[in-house]
Parts: sequence; structure tokens; C-alpha cells
Amino acid sequence: MTLEEFVAARGQALLRLAWMLTADPDAAQDVVQDALARVLPRWSRIAAAGDPEPYVRQAIRSVWVDAWRRSERRPVVVPDALDDLPDGGGPDPAVEGTAVRLAVGEALTRLTPHQRAVLVLRFYEDLTETATADVLGCSVSTVKSQTRHALARLRLLAPDLVLLQDPVAADRG
Repeated sequence: MTLEEFVAARGQALLRLAWMLTADPDAAQDVVQDALARVLPRWSRIAAAGDPEPYVRQAIRSVWVDAWRRSERRPVVVPDALDDLPDGGGPDPAVEGTAVRLAVGEALTRLTPHQRAVLVLRFYEDLTETATADVLGCSVSTVKSQTRHALARLRLLAPDLVLLQDPVAADRG
């Protein structure tokens, strides 16, 4: 499989991962492009070894962590684009789950970059606490505390998501 074929088949999934890490569609494209540029010289060996996706995903995480460490702390700008969406009147089976994805995405943009990274790596990428700590270059206890703080903040930012997870809480509310 060539790199072009791989990107054609898995490019959207890679872009989605980068967007979840960066919370910025333009930065996500840059991260994916930088990761693919890093992978390109070794592509024949990577593809010959089997499934190249885990390697490319790790390259995306590495590019993002490298950029994040080099950058100054900047406030995250929360887009107001969700306020401009028209009310559709009722659920549309063709887009079921879209509201939840938008709510999760909007809530993730309001987390600190480190909290967002911990949640994306732990729950979207399904990495262990140890693997997440290795990727971020921090201790396991930092991953645990950041996860706890990030989930608490998500509960405040998007309480409707908690009700989706816990039907008993929905009955009480």
C-alpha cells in the first residue's frame, strides 16, 4: 500500500484525531501534514511491517506534543459557530448522534490543552495511563489527576452529556 492510498483510506480518521487534540481544524491539518512528512521517508518499511495506522497515529501525537511543548500558553478561543445553527425541530435519524458529537467537541475546546490531550489519548485513542504518560512526557499520577480534573470540568461545561451516560441521573434531574 502506498502512502497516498493509506491517506485516501484513513485520512479523515487521522484528521479527526488531530482535530480532537488541537481543537482547531487548521492546526489539525498542519499536524497531520507534519506527521505524514515525518513518516514519508520510512513509509516502505512501515507499510511492509503490517498495519501502518498505529505508527502514523503515534507520529500525529508526537507532532502535536512537540508543538504543544514549544508553544507558549495561549488562551483557547471558543468558536461561537454552534450558536448560528438553525433549530431543526426534531431528531433526524440520518444525523443521530451529531448533537452529542458537537457537544463533546465544543466542550473539549474549552478544556486546557493538557486536559484535552489526556482525555483524547485515554478515551479516544484508548491508551493506558502509562502509555498516555509516556506520550505526554509526564508521570502516571499527573495523567490520573488531569483526567479527574478534565472530567469534572466536562461535567460542568456539558451537563447534558452526563445525563446521556447516567440514565438514573436523568430521572433525578
